[in-house]
Amino acid sequence: MKIAIITGASSGMGRALALRLPQEETFDELWVIARSGDKLEALKSQVCCPVRPISMDLTDPDSLEHYSALLRAAQPEVALLANCSGYGKFGTYDQIPLQDSLGMIDLNARALVAITELTLPYMPRGARILQWDSLSAFQPVPYLNVYAATKAFVLSYSRGLNQELKPRNIRVMAVCPGWVKTPFFDRAETTSQTAVTYFNHVYEPEDVVETTIHDLYHTKKDVSIHGAPVRMQVLLVKLLPHRLVMKIWNKQQKHG
Repeated sequence: MKIAIITGASSGMGRALALRLPQEETFDELWVIARSGDKLEALKSQVCCPVRPISMDLTDPDSLEHYSALLRAAQPEVALLANCSGYGKFGTYDQIPLQDSLGMIDLNARALVAITELTLPYMPRGARILQWDSLSAFQPVPYLNVYAATKAFVLSYSRGLNQELKPRNIRVMAVCPGWVKTPFFDRAETTSQTAVTYFNHVYEPEDVVETTIHDLYHTKKDVSIHGAPVRMQVLLVKLLPHRLVMKIWNKQQKHG
């Protein structure tokens, strides 16, 4: 049984990918994972291939064991894995509760590694892995600090893993969008509505997914970046000292 697996599929980028991906490649089944079972169930009538909703909290170690057991029982051929789960919080270190900071690390980094490495034994030659990352992976980001740090980890992990998997002909691509119109903001602003207020370019999730699909199936890139302004920003933060980059960011956000 050839399948694709998408985490964080109940909303945002994960949902947009779940709707688009089966139009690009044929799968016997699409496994969609998130905490919200109702939203996953709704995908059954919206996706053009059979959907298997799997409701679980990926920060719970018991959920990871449950996921591992599902793979052992089904013995699928996982042609594509997309890790889209994640969240961020706006604010200073003392505005964001420690539980939230550790939660971002657990979901954005720890769970991503766990899902990836639990799935890899079921991935054949030619399979693909998408790790949903962020523009913030390329620079330190005050007032979005822990989130950005987790995304820097994802970028490094994805690039290194891509090299390790070349003998198996399994490709890993990090997806690094800028700001996207998703429920990310609803959760991020619960800790502060003033820490981050300047958003230069805000993209539609469907447009980011189109670029992702193109780069995954029609290029050999290990990093996908949607939008010329975002690509230019990535280039600049590579060339400029991070101290200057953070100074510009702080000025944009009206801090100092």
